Amino acid sequence: MNSTPLIDPELVALFDSVFTAHRDVHTAPGGCVELDRDLWKVLEELGLARLTGAESHGGSGADWHAASALLGSAASAAVAIPVAEHDLLAGWLLETAGLPMTPGLRTACLTDDSGFSPSVGWARNADFVVALRHDGADWVVADVPAKHLVVSPGQNLANEPRDTVTIEVGAVTWSQVPSDTAEIFTLRGALGRVLQTCGAMDRVVELCLGHVASRVQFGRSLAKFQAVQRLVSAIAAEAALARAAADAAVAHVARSGWGDARASFAVAVAKSCAGHASSTVVRNAHQIHGAIGTTFEHDLHLYTNPVLAWRSEFGSTGRWDKLLTDAVVEAGPDGAWSLATTTGPSAG
Repeated sequence: MNSTPLIDPELVALFDSVFTAHRDVHTAPGGCVELDRDLWKVLEELGLARLTGAESHGGSGADWHAASALLGSAASAAVAIPVAEHDLLAGWLLETAGLPMTPGLRTACLTDDSGFSPSVGWARNADFVVALRHDGADWVVADVPAKHLVVSPGQNLANEPRDTVTIEVGAVTWSQVPSDTAEIFTLRGALGRVLQTCGAMDRVVELCLGHVASRVQFGRSLAKFQAVQRLVSAIAAEAALARAAADAAVAHVARSGWGDARASFAVAVAKSCAGHASSTVVRNAHQIHGAIGTTFEHDLHLYTNPVLAWRSEFGSTGRWDKLLTDAVVEAGPDGAWSLATTTGPSAG
C-alpha cells in the first residue's frame, strides 16, 4: 500500500501485519460480512481502534495521516472492520459533545428528527450507536445503548453491514453540539471512505500488474499487448489521481483542522476524484482479468465491490461534483485558478 512520509514506516508495517494476519476468508455469495471480534480485540489492545481520539478521551492522539495509513492498510488487505465508524465518527461525536467514551464497540449515524436512519454501518454489531440529530432548535448527540435501538439488517454491494436504525428518541439523553457538527460529520465520513477506496484501488493496481505479467496469450505475455497496456495505465493513472487528492485533503485537515473554510473543498475534490476513478479502475480491472476476474474464488471482487459501494456513501459522486461546480462558479473567472491551487474556500 502507499504510505505518507509523515507516518513512521514501522507503524505502517504494524498496520499491514495486523490486517494480513487477520485477513478474512471469502464470505459466502450474498452473505453479509461478519465482524471479526478477535481482530477488534487486537485493535483495542494496540490502541488502533481509537487511533485519532484525544488521549484525555481514551484515544491514542494520532492525526489523520495515521488514520489514512490505517484505513488504507485494512482496505488493501480486504479486511472489513468498523474503524472509521468507531473512531473517526462515533468517538469524535462523543468528544465534541463532551460525553465519555465508555467501553464498547460504536458506530454513528445522522438521524431525522424521529430517530430514523438508513444504511448505518455495523449497527447490528454495535454496543452503542452515537446518534446526531436536529431537534428543531439545535444539533444534539446521544450515545444510545443497543437496548434502545431497533435494527433492521441490510448490506451494501460489498456485503458489509449497512443497517436501518430507529432510536427511541425520548428514552435517551441528548447533548447539544456546535451548529457545524453535521457538516463536519459528513466530511469526516466522506474522507474516511475515500481513504478506504484508495487502499482498495492500490491493491487492484497490484493485482492487474501481477496478472498481465504472469498470463500468456497467443504466445506472448499479456503485458506485451498495447491494448492491455492502455487498460493498465488508465487504472494506475486514475488510482494515482485519487490518491493525490486524498493525500492533499488529509494534509489540509491535519494542518488546518475541520474548522478551516477550505476543508470542505479539499474533501469534495477527493471524493469526486475517487468516485470517477472507481468507474475506470473497476471496469478496466475486470477487462484485464477476463472471465477469471468474475469468479467468486478470485480476490478481485474483494476490492472492486467495496470501491463501487463506498463511492455512494456519505454523498454520491454527483453530489460532490455539484459542490465543486458551485464553488467554481461562485469564485468566477478571476478566482477559479486560486480556488484550485490553494484548495479553495468552502464548497458547502
